Parts: sequence; C-alpha cells; structure tokens
Amino acid sequence: MIRLFLALNIPDNIKSELIELRNSVAGSNYKWEEKEKLHLTLKFIGDVPEEFLKDITSELNFISNFSSFKCAITNFGFFFRDNKPSILWAGLKIDESIFNLIDQVEENLEKFKVKKENRKFNPHLTLLRIKQDPGNNFVNSFKNFTFEPLVFTANSISLFKSELHSSGSKYFEIKNYKLKELE
Repeated sequence: MIRLFLALNIPDNIKSELIELRNSVAGSNYKWEEKEKLHLTLKFIGDVPEEFLKDITSELNFISNFSSFKCAITNFGFFFRDNKPSILWAGLKIDESIFNLIDQVEENLEKFKVKKENRKFNPHLTLLRIKQDPGNNFVNSFKNFTFEPLVFTANSISLFKSELHSSGSKYFEIKNYKLKELE
C-alpha cells in the first residue's frame, strides 16, 4: 500500500514570509511544520494499492487543464479537539474555481475506491500540531494577530506520497501538475 495526497503548492517566498509572521508571534521554540511541508491539501487520498499509482497519476492529468489560482493567506486560527487547541493553521482565501477542481478529483478517484470527502473544504496550511495545551496567551496571540494578506498565485499541484515515521511524516513528490497561466 502507498499513502497519497494531492496538494496545491505554495511559492517558497510566501512560505518564508509566513514563517517570519508566525515567528514574530510565538518565536521558533516550537516543533513547527517544516517549510518544505507547507502546502494546501486538496485531497487526502489515503492508502491505495501500489499497483494503482500509475493509473491514479494519469487519471489526475486533467489538473493541467485548470488555470493557476489567485490566493491570499489572511489569518491564523485553530482546530480544537476536546476544547483544546490541536492544530494551528494559516487561513487562505482562494479562487472559487478550486471547488470545481476538487469536485473533479473526487469524481475521478472514485474508480479507485477512494472515499469522497464529506467535510466542506476549509483551505488552510497546517503550521503546528499541538501535543500539549500551550495556554490561552499562545492561542490569543495568534487569534488577535493581524497582518496584510500574503497574496500570491499558485501555479502547480503535486501528488505526494506520505510515509509515517516515529519522527513524523516524510513527503515525496510523485508528480507535479503545472497549471495554466492566468490571462
């Protein structure tokens, strides 16, 4: 079995700016997600038989028919589990046409027995997986932090393999799908 996900790639300069903003709020003393791992997950495919990989890769070739997406990182926020923060994320505003792409991905992957996502797509970049409650000051400092949106154009989507290790997950790009330039 191979564990796969599809992700919108974020330009390096935007990731660097985001890291600077994040560090200005809380410093670098946390086990932050690495810069190379910052991406917008469009579809967590999950575990599929390795023999499906070639067919899945070609099934997703339609992605290159889509135009690049205008995006903006606009705020920080949290996902909570049992009333405790579990994920710190950066929120994205993204061109609505991303929903058409996601719908088509869902439809095209059904033939590989990949489950459709039931939750509404919530565009975000995971910055920190929180193991111990960091306290209200940490949470409030991010919730109350405002910044000029980081505006960019995302021009590629990648299919990644994810390997789970005791030290965390490692991502390996399998295929990069270039998006058309905006007119």
